[in-house]
Amino acid sequence: MSSGDTKPTEPLPEWAVAEPVPPRRRRAWPWIVALVVLVVLGVVVFFVAEAIARDVVERTAKTEIAERLALPSDQEVDVEIPGLVIPQLLGGSLNEVTVSSDDVAVGEFEGDVTVTATDVPVQQGADIGGATATVTLDEAQLQSLLAQVDRFPSETVGLASPNVTITFELEVFGLSFPIGVALAPSVSEGALVLAPASFDLAGASIDAAAISERFGPIADVVLQDWTICLAEYLPAGVTLTDVEVSGDSIVVNADIDGAIVTDPALQANGTCG
Repeated sequence: MSSGDTKPTEPLPEWAVAEPVPPRRRRAWPWIVALVVLVVLGVVVFFVAEAIARDVVERTAKTEIAERLALPSDQEVDVEIPGLVIPQLLGGSLNEVTVSSDDVAVGEFEGDVTVTATDVPVQQGADIGGATATVTLDEAQLQSLLAQVDRFPSETVGLASPNVTITFELEVFGLSFPIGVALAPSVSEGALVLAPASFDLAGASIDAAAISERFGPIADVVLQDWTICLAEYLPAGVTLTDVEVSGDSIVVNADIDGAIVTDPALQANGTCG
């Protein structure tokens, strides 16, 4: 048979052609689950470590404060550190630390004290960025402070925002005249100053000139300013900035020099004037 007589090529029947086998798809979900588990474990470990670090820092702060201020062993001290502690520790300082305690003995009186410090270094021997302090006295605590002032009727002290109130008894010819005085508080060179703002005689408003004219020299005790040195009870690094009567308390605010933690001169008690 000649080459021209070859049969044309025919396609194979369908039964002879094998179906292509699709590649097996590898399931990814076990890896996803493993990754999620690792992430969750990492988060848990971080927050456990964070809780431990916060507890250690707060307990250390409480101990240091109690020792430095010679507080009683049962004195309650609250420490608040905003934000995550671990990143701050790694950065070398705490952004902000607020310490507060009620009924802290300050010299001859007691008050509720709150101190907020910024940029508090982790290592010892370094200054803090700065701090502010607030001393809050209720009526009884203010009476205790003012009882140290000669001739001041501390047992009559009251608080009526924005003033401190007192009552004097002036005697003339055997008769007693109650004079109520509203005292405006301010601070000056480390002292609390109480200056007469208004008067009343037996419940009726009266001015300073009328009191002086009616009672003469014995009225001087009613008309005078009262100055109470607070700096002598506080470290020299604490500067009084302002004072106000708020509700049933009087609040004294102060700035604290950041070098107070390292400078003995700033740690010693201050003076007025």
